[in-house]
Amino acid sequence: MKRTIEEINEKIRKGRAVILTAEEMVALVKERGIKAASQKVDVVTTATFGPMCSSGVFLNFGHSDPPMKLQKVYLNGVMAYGGIAAVDVYLGATEPSLNQGYNYGGAQVIEDLIKGKRIHLKATALPTDCYPRSEIDTFVTLEKINQAIMVNPRNVYQNYAVAVNTSEKVLYTYMGTLLPRLGNANYSTSGQLSPLLKDPEYRTIGIGTRIFLGGTIGYVAWEGTQHNPQVPRDKKTKIPYTPAATLCLIGDLKQMNRNFLRAATFYNYGPTLYVGVGIPIPILDEDLARSTGVGDEEIYATVFDYGVGRRSRPQLGKVTYAELRSGRIKIGGKIVPTAPLSSYTRAREIAATLKEWIKEKKFYLTGSLQALPKDRVFRPLVEDWD
Repeated sequence: MKRTIEEINEKIRKGRAVILTAEEMVALVKERGIKAASQKVDVVTTATFGPMCSSGVFLNFGHSDPPMKLQKVYLNGVMAYGGIAAVDVYLGATEPSLNQGYNYGGAQVIEDLIKGKRIHLKATALPTDCYPRSEIDTFVTLEKINQAIMVNPRNVYQNYAVAVNTSEKVLYTYMGTLLPRLGNANYSTSGQLSPLLKDPEYRTIGIGTRIFLGGTIGYVAWEGTQHNPQVPRDKKTKIPYTPAATLCLIGDLKQMNRNFLRAATFYNYGPTLYVGVGIPIPILDEDLARSTGVGDEEIYATVFDYGVGRRSRPQLGKVTYAELRSGRIKIGGKIVPTAPLSSYTRAREIAATLKEWIKEKKFYLTGSLQALPKDRVFRPLVEDWD
């Protein structure tokens, strides 16, 4: 049985669409099989909520009197990039504060904006004839800022690494604290709920796809940075074993809320932003019913040794998300405790919220305007002194 997105949207308008979360779809496929599930279900909602360092927001403050071209810009002591236009800046989530270091950064400024707090804006500039002012020191709020456009260059990684440490010292990383001698294993993907694991070949997720982003409607703007689909995959499920596709996302920060967008600090590493993303997958045929029905016990992730300080980290084997979520995995004969950096509970909430939005006719599906590239290769930086 084949459907189109237009046909599914018409069923949503008429209140006849059958929408399941990814968890519910896994259970249905196990109970009734792929064919029956494909005939019954119209949409499957997927979600993730985890640290997504490559995130940030474009802010427009409006013009002061006299006007000024903002160049060196600080928000609550966190540097923002002002080399765009007169009063546009980009604030990155991982930029640390000048005076608070790793305890406060761009992510915390973003969350403080959502909270409605007053943010200290301090900037200097070389004056020009059209922008004669050279400095400003004031306070702003999200309400008073003209635009606050979240643009996240790299989110929703397709099957991120499982991180361990075989060295003799504690490591403080973007994967959290890694204890020596295989003391723990950290992972950061929501498994059977994760969007790009449910549409592994990007048939419905692409440029222009409407999504849930931070508690409001957002969009896939482009492929994400480090998009790397040319990696080994499971022959049956088509799911990659290692980090593969990524998404560049866009949305209105003014419409987001703290339930689905939270600042965090990784000890001795720095700030990051937890981003909630939900993506609906239209069940156009049996193949999409099959991929959305794959459970944690069939999804494999690769264990990488972060104790080796090189770009190409050793791979220590593969484990399923069922094993990861059990709290223990075995590496080289040793039992290693596991811990998620992402929140499965919050991902489940996002998938359920998106399901309700669709049922209540607040959210309709879009086809992608352009497919994500499948031939892109992520290249390392090669130092060239010639």
